[in-house]
Amino acid sequence: MKNIVLAAGYATRLYPLTENFPKPLLEVNGKSILDHLLSDLDVLDKIDEHIIVSNAKYAEIFNEWAAKSTYQKPIRVLNDGSVSNETRLGAVRDIIFALDECEVDEDIIVVAGDNLLAFSFSHFIDFAHEKNASAVMVHFEKDVEELRRCGVMIPDENMRIISMEEKPREPKSNWCVGSFYYYKKEDLPLIRASVEDGCGVDAPGSLVCYMCEKTAVYALEMPGARHDIGGFDSYEEVKKIYKGIIK
Repeated sequence: MKNIVLAAGYATRLYPLTENFPKPLLEVNGKSILDHLLSDLDVLDKIDEHIIVSNAKYAEIFNEWAAKSTYQKPIRVLNDGSVSNETRLGAVRDIIFALDECEVDEDIIVVAGDNLLAFSFSHFIDFAHEKNASAVMVHFEKDVEELRRCGVMIPDENMRIISMEEKPREPKSNWCVGSFYYYKKEDLPLIRASVEDGCGVDAPGSLVCYMCEKTAVYALEMPGARHDIGGFDSYEEVKKIYKGIIK
């Protein structure tokens, strides 16, 4: 199984901090955001390679980071060719780019390179295997304004996703989809054809909106906290949390 890390964004909300440096390599409590993620994923037996999808601006910085890394599994850095926020490919095209560039023909896990989790991915991978289907992680969100900023899914009684909508004005449930996805090998042809079939390209959740109408996609409630580092406030808060300053 391949671990695909989406790290080709330009993090404009963190300028000037990220104007010439990728957000996933920003430090939190002594190591980068990306290293926090990979320290868990790297020890999972089912994962055999980490694929980091970057852009032309930051690819060399990721290559330098990878050269110094000591992970068990190999790291491959891909340059998607984009040079600015305005010319970015979008998360869905970056997933397809990674599949084609690396000739992937096995299950994949897709993670956002700018998120931190207070739990292991192992249960999520086991969940997808138990369901024998593609899967996403979700959390129950009470704040309507927050729901309007994320992807909101409607599940059936078995947590299979019936439908999903990105940034809905009138959310139809409280289930917010996170930035972590498991896709079965059998579903890769659907992913490769998704953009030509009208799937949105910018948000990774757009692919879930598309996939749940084509195949079985199940949702697992996150067993712990997730920290999405978007701007300066969230970055400073995460640093305090990891230092134990705030709980």
